[in-house]
Amino acid sequence: MNLRGLFQDFNPSKFLIYSCLLLFSVLLALRLDGVIHWSYWAVFTPIWIWKLLVIIGASVGTAVWAHNPQYRAEGETCVEFKAMLIAVGLHVLLLMFEVLVCDRVARGAYFWLLVFMPLFFVSPVSVAACVWGFRHDRSLELEVLCSVNILQFIFIALKLDKIINWPWLVVCVPLWILMSFLCLVVLYYIIWSVLFLRSIDIIAEQRRTHITMAISWMTIVVPLLTFEILLVHKLDGHNSLSFVCVFVPLWLSLLTLMATTFGHKGGNHCKAASTRRVCVFPSTSLTHRVVRNPQRLLPLPAGAPPLPAGVRQRVVRPPAGQRGPRGGRARRAGAAGAQDGAHLPQEDGRGHHAKPREVLCPAAQALHRHA
Repeated sequence: MNLRGLFQDFNPSKFLIYSCLLLFSVLLALRLDGVIHWSYWAVFTPIWIWKLLVIIGASVGTAVWAHNPQYRAEGETCVEFKAMLIAVGLHVLLLMFEVLVCDRVARGAYFWLLVFMPLFFVSPVSVAACVWGFRHDRSLELEVLCSVNILQFIFIALKLDKIINWPWLVVCVPLWILMSFLCLVVLYYIIWSVLFLRSIDIIAEQRRTHITMAISWMTIVVPLLTFEILLVHKLDGHNSLSFVCVFVPLWLSLLTLMATTFGHKGGNHCKAASTRRVCVFPSTSLTHRVVRNPQRLLPLPAGAPPLPAGVRQRVVRPPAGQRGPRGGRARRAGAAGAQDGAHLPQEDGRGHHAKPREVLCPAAQALHRHA
């Protein structure tokens, strides 16, 4: 097993969130079945750990931002800092809701509408965060989840306060609408996977990627929908299953989400970009990496230590004659592109990209001869 390739695209923050949710769901199912008799404050311990780490990380990030004025002049750093503030604000509102839930279950002295009040504030804030995130190409998983469920939050609060006497199957109508869209996404990935399997012009890497995505979405959405149906029937009194049996499909979905936080692409990859479109293709014949630093190109031999934080993978210039948004820069890169143009995927007679020919830069060739 290639551990380096496995952890190459590992996302520790999402892994932490899914792990905390998995542990919390296990404790909650055991508490609802009476297997354990802990207080709900103890059952929510994984949630408290999650929120505590978020607050600690935000505090450290704010301190670093305050003590390094040079970061404020960088546009990308400012966007990162604003995204952190938005995420922390949403987590604080969610923390308030979770604290009120534990207090309401322990005391039972006020309406559930008051308990859900932080979620009613989360939804409009999430809508604004989604608009901002789309403009700045930010990840929007939590924001989208909170913004589309405002009607579901209202229905659940009214049902718990017995203001409405609808069955839970009707109360969860907004949830069924959301799950229908997710089922369409699964169907979309399945259809594209079948088309990619039958096409002879698609490389094997793209086939594997689409098949993996289709299987992942199926393993996430189908068990999640099964869990919601079983839970609704359990709350309406239509089945006598234990809560542990009801929560098993949810655990399968969370385990799949945890698995998706690990990278599935092994080997060394070079990213070639023309304007804003990025083409990723593997570089299998090279024994070194070519990177860009502020001064010049440096060839790094295989087995070299990790790159410094400020060094990024080299972005190959567009081929000669191609004009992008920065036309002057593309023209200046045309002459130099003749040397490393082999790094770019060329089109064949059918309009498809052929496999690129690997050519080493002069410095890399000298290093390769002396190696």
